[in-house]
Amino acid sequence: MKEPLVLVPGIDGTGLLFYRQLPLLERRYAVTTVRLRDEARAMDELVADLHRSVAAASDGPITLLGESFGGALALSYALAHPERIGRLVILNSFAHFGSPARLWLGYHLLRATPWGMMRLVRQLNGRRMHSPGTDPEEIRRFLQLMQSTTREGYLSRLQILRDYDIREQLPDLQVPVLYLAADRDVLVPSVDQARMMAARTPQATMRVLGGHGHSCLIAPDLDLSAILDEWTTP
Repeated sequence: MKEPLVLVPGIDGTGLLFYRQLPLLERRYAVTTVRLRDEARAMDELVADLHRSVAAASDGPITLLGESFGGALALSYALAHPERIGRLVILNSFAHFGSPARLWLGYHLLRATPWGMMRLVRQLNGRRMHSPGTDPEEIRRFLQLMQSTTREGYLSRLQILRDYDIREQLPDLQVPVLYLAADRDVLVPSVDQARMMAARTPQATMRVLGGHGHSCLIAPDLDLSAILDEWTTP
């Protein structure tokens, strides 16, 4: 019987961007990919939604993997429902978003930017956000999938991050946690955050993803399944 694995997406909220990793992960895991509710106004609401997805995936402990904003949600869930977590994997994420000014600016720029221009904005920022070896065709597919995102969802999650800070609760995580951090992440100081979180988490392992950017899930040389196998094999 395959192990249950629940994947939590980043601020896009779609879960679609795990597409390249799914065939690799499904060899070993029974994978559930969640979509985040766009109109949520507090992290607790998303934790409650995720709890329903976890319950549907398994009646026992699971492996929970969260990317970026999804990592913040996964950490919050693990603290709220420790009995449901067997292992926790956090990719390019954070225990606290350290720049309120960036959140404020991002929120108001997003409100002011015509939604139809977002594809162009993503194209212009694509090379900065993706790992250097990512094929242009993969980036085009990424941009197509991102068309399913909504302004409401982005604004909701940016608001939620204003009150998010679990730094003092990290010692309460009593399960094995793997922190993955891309060393070319220009959106989040992933390596610094991972080091801080690993230092405060009792059963933590940290791994730097060398040569990768924030949106590394579609990079040709990133295999989450192999990384998990290496971490969990004695």
